[in-house]
Amino acid sequence: MVQKISEVVGTSTEGFAKAAENAVTTAAKTVRNLKWFRVTEMEGVVKNQKVAEYHVTVKLYFDLD
Repeated sequence: MVQKISEVVGTSTEGFAKAAENAVTTAAKTVRNLKWFRVTEMEGVVKNQKVAEYHVTVKLYFDLD
């Protein structure tokens, strides 16, 4: 078996977990055989002294056909 790694960024206004879920869910629409993921970076946007958006960089691991 051979696996490939792809890196994507997910965003959410609800939190880091939701941002990661959005990244995986969106990637799963076009990437087959997703096996697992790893969050490698977490960051966010501040507006008016409040957290406005969460961003996560996610490495996706999937099997090649």
